[in-house]
Amino acid sequence: MTADVYFAESYEQARDKFRAIAEQKGGKLRAAHNPASGFHGEDLSIDYAWFGAGDAPKVLVLISGTHGAEGFCGSGCQVGWLSEADLEILPKDTAVFAIHGINPYGFSWLRRTNEDNVDLNRNFVDFSKTLPTNKGYDQLAEAICPKEWSGSARSAADEKLAAYAKAHGDFALQSTMSIGQYRHPQGLFYGGTKPTWSRRTLEDLARRYLGSAKHIAFIDYHTGLGPYGHGELIATGAKNNPGYLRCKNWYGADKVTNPDLGDSASANVVGTMMQGLEKVLPHAVATSLAIEYGTKALPDVVEALRADAWLHAHGDMASVDGRKIKKMVRESFYGDEPVWKKKVKDQSDRVIAQAVAGLAAS
Repeated sequence: MTADVYFAESYEQARDKFRAIAEQKGGKLRAAHNPASGFHGEDLSIDYAWFGAGDAPKVLVLISGTHGAEGFCGSGCQVGWLSEADLEILPKDTAVFAIHGINPYGFSWLRRTNEDNVDLNRNFVDFSKTLPTNKGYDQLAEAICPKEWSGSARSAADEKLAAYAKAHGDFALQSTMSIGQYRHPQGLFYGGTKPTWSRRTLEDLARRYLGSAKHIAFIDYHTGLGPYGHGELIATGAKNNPGYLRCKNWYGADKVTNPDLGDSASANVVGTMMQGLEKVLPHAVATSLAIEYGTKALPDVVEALRADAWLHAHGDMASVDGRKIKKMVRESFYGDEPVWKKKVKDQSDRVIAQAVAGLAAS
């Protein structure tokens, strides 16, 4: 059986595939319903399934769709592994908690962000305190998301970004744009002003289902950075951080990168979901990993993100340009080709096996 069958063409199809295999494999399947509507008017939900003893001290958590349009990848990996795995041979003290489409709005609408244009992976900050600042983004905000997507205004915006990159370096521009910002609600990588529905739901699920776990292995699926089909294994923390060191031990010291240490394709972002979940579960030892699969070249991905922000702020979804932009977004975060899907699934299966072995040895 090829990897193709595990991946979906739409949010609805992905959700149906996940629900079907979760029930087939005997998972305890539930759903949390989002109040917004999908692109086609469909209901939206976070679907989740538990496999194993409810009080298992060790839990593997598989999360897809943090950045909605990236959900095609994570969903396919979840469905593929559940379809082929023999769950009966899991250690008796280990459970699996698969959480599907945690940003269902973005998944359905082909957006990285949620129904409020919030980047969920920048939303896990303490909103009762002073929010992080991003002076570089403030300086470039109008150029990153111009009001006009063509003509002289667009040219001037691109020139301003190019000048910043020339003065500070390409990675400095990437970092400035992507680390997170809390002042420009129509912009990119916006962290919001309060916990989003997805964040609140996920934190509630963590408290309810992981409250008695002693050791949790998180795997969160992402796309958009790096070589085509390659899965970069990203952990965070200082070089002596126990979670980071466990990731290196489990997944390979030469395979794991760390934005905190400057050896990752990702910038060192703020307000991440993994950081948030670890705070909600202080009683547990957490070993958190993000897999970042490459799709298009970085300039193409940034172009798609900027275009999508412009479209939802100023454009027309039904226009020719609107349809082109949505196609750009889909292709920037989903390698809808057999060779990409096989690479993605094979790497995911290997990482999951390593996580199960790491939990067993802990």
